[in-house]
Amino acid sequence: MDAPIGKLDVVVFDCAEPPVVARFYQAIVGGELKGPDPEDDWTELHTARGKLAFQKAPNHVPPVWPDGDQQMQAHVDIDVPDLDVAEAAVMELGAVKHEVQPYPSSFRVFLDPAGHPFCLVREKE
Repeated sequence: MDAPIGKLDVVVFDCAEPPVVARFYQAIVGGELKGPDPEDDWTELHTARGKLAFQKAPNHVPPVWPDGDQQMQAHVDIDVPDLDVAEAAVMELGAVKHEVQPYPSSFRVFLDPAGHPFCLVREKE
């Protein structure tokens, strides 16, 4: 393969309240918030391993996973050393555990405050 066309900058989530969803992920993975901008339209979360951004979408409709009219287009996997401990922590932050759990001993599916699916994944030993 030739040189890449570009480089990854950020993964962006649409949501109704960018600062709220950004703080949710900050509590899980750490990092520093940049923003929100004056209109609360854009907030970034910068971590040592990359960044996420949250963009205001006033008519945001949460995706439906695993099936549905509004399918999941992207999701975040978060490595954790202990699934049970991490599950309790994200639930305390306001995550909702999804009813579908295909491999709960390996990963667990949750919804963030804006309804985006994300997974806690047991770190590989």
